Amino acid sequence: MPIIDRNLHLGVKIWLFFMMFVCIVFLLMWLFQVIFLEWFYESFKMRDTAKIAQQLIVACNDEDFETKAEDISIQNEICIELLSDNGKILYSNCIYDYHCLIHSESGGLYFYLKDLESSSTNTISRRMFDTDMQSEMLVYGCKLYWKNGEVAGYLFLNTKLAPVESTVSILKRQTMMITGILSLVGILLSILIAKYISRPLTQITRSAKRLAHGDYLAKFEGGGYAEADDLAEALTYAATELSKTEEMQRDLIANVSHDLRTPLTMMKAYAEMIRDLSGDNPLKREQHLNIIIEETDRLSLLVNDMLDLSKLESGTQKLNRTTFDIAVCMQEIVHRYEGISEQMGYHIYFMPDESCLVYCDESKINRVIGNLINNAINYTSKENKQVFVTQKNTPVGVRIEVRDTGDGIEEDKIKLIFDKYYRSENHKREVVGTGLGLSIVKAILKMHEYDYGVNSKLGEGSTFWFVIRDVVKDDESQNE
Repeated sequence: MPIIDRNLHLGVKIWLFFMMFVCIVFLLMWLFQVIFLEWFYESFKMRDTAKIAQQLIVACNDEDFETKAEDISIQNEICIELLSDNGKILYSNCIYDYHCLIHSESGGLYFYLKDLESSSTNTISRRMFDTDMQSEMLVYGCKLYWKNGEVAGYLFLNTKLAPVESTVSILKRQTMMITGILSLVGILLSILIAKYISRPLTQITRSAKRLAHGDYLAKFEGGGYAEADDLAEALTYAATELSKTEEMQRDLIANVSHDLRTPLTMMKAYAEMIRDLSGDNPLKREQHLNIIIEETDRLSLLVNDMLDLSKLESGTQKLNRTTFDIAVCMQEIVHRYEGISEQMGYHIYFMPDESCLVYCDESKINRVIGNLINNAINYTSKENKQVFVTQKNTPVGVRIEVRDTGDGIEEDKIKLIFDKYYRSENHKREVVGTGLGLSIVKAILKMHEYDYGVNSKLGEGSTFWFVIRDVVKDDESQNE
C-alpha cells in the first residue's frame, strides 16, 4: 500500500512529506546524539588509541623514542608501558601517578599480558572500572615483532574514558527542546510551503475545468515559480488553440452545411420542375437533368475531397513512391487543361526545365499540381486570364511554381490560405470548388515532408510553390 493516499489534496501531501522528513531528521538526531553517543565515543576512543599505539611502534627504533613517547603521553593523556619479550620493562610512563590499571601494584598487567598472548588478533581492548581512580579506563595492548616474525615485546596503553552520562543527559534535554521548536517551525513552514505550491495549481485546476466546459477565455496564472508558470503558459496556449479549433469547427460545419445544402436544394428544385413543368418538354427536361447531373457531380466532388482530406490527415493513406520524370508529368497535367483553356479563354503557360527523375508518390504530386492550377484559375483576373506553371531544377530539388494574375492576398491572410474552406475575398466572380483544394495540397506535401508556401502582393497575383527534394541522380537511375 502507498505511504500516502494519492487522492489526498496536494497541499496535504506536501505537508505530510515535509513532516515525514522532519521526523526522520529528529530520529537520526536522537539516535546519534543520545542513544548511540556512548557507543560512538568508546568506538572512536579505541580507534584513536590503536593509532597512538602504531605511532609508538614506528618510533621504537628512534634514538629520541623516550622524548616522543613522553610528548604523546602528555598530549593524549595516556599511560604507556613497553615490555620486552620476556616481560622486562623497557619504557614506562604514567600520568596518573601510577594509579592506572597497567602501573598500579593492584593492576592486572599480568592478566592483560596473558590475554594478549592468547589473542587471535594479537591485540586486546578492555574497558575496565578502576577503583583507585573511580573512573572507567580503557586498556589497549598489542604485540611487537621482529622482522623475522618473532615476538619482540609488548606495548600497553591506558587512558581514561570520560563519563558521558551527564553529557547524554544534557544533550537529551537540549534535543527535546530543539525537537519541540523545530516541530513547531516545521509545521508552520510546511503549511506555508504547501499553500505556496498548491495555490497556483488549484487555481490552474479551476481554470482547466472551466476550459473543459468550453470556456476558452479562462485565464491561467502561474504562482511565481517556474513549473507553475510553464504549466499556466502551456494551458493558455492550449486554450487559444482550442478556441481556434472550435471556431474552425463551426466554420467547417457552416461551410459543409452550405456546400451540401446548395446542390441538394438545386437538385430537389429541378427534380420538382421536371415533375411539374418540363416532364413533357424534352428540351427543358434535358436542361434540367443536366443541371441535376452537374450538382450531383459537385456534391460527389465535395464528399470525395472531404474523405480524401480526412484520410490524409489521419495517416490512413500511405505514400506509394515511384521514380518518374517530373517534367513529363507536368506536361501531361497542363495538357489536360487545354480544353478548359479553349472553352473559358484561359491561357496556361508551362515553362519546363530539363528532364529530372524524382522519387515520390506520382498520383499525389499530380493532384497537388492540379489543385494549384485549379486555384490559380479560380483567382486569376477576369481581364488577364493567364496562369504560369514553372519547373526549376535547383541544387536542393525541383521547385514547382504556379502563378496567377489575380489581385493577390493580404499579408495577414497568407497564413490562413491553406486552412480548410478558407477562400480569399480578392476575386471578381464566383469561385468554383470545394474550398478543400489547398488543404489537400498541404496534407500531401506534409506527408512527403516537402517545403511549400505562397508569395503574394496585392495587385500582382500570387505564386504557390513547393520543392521536391527526392531527386534521383543519374548514377542511381542507371543502377535501377
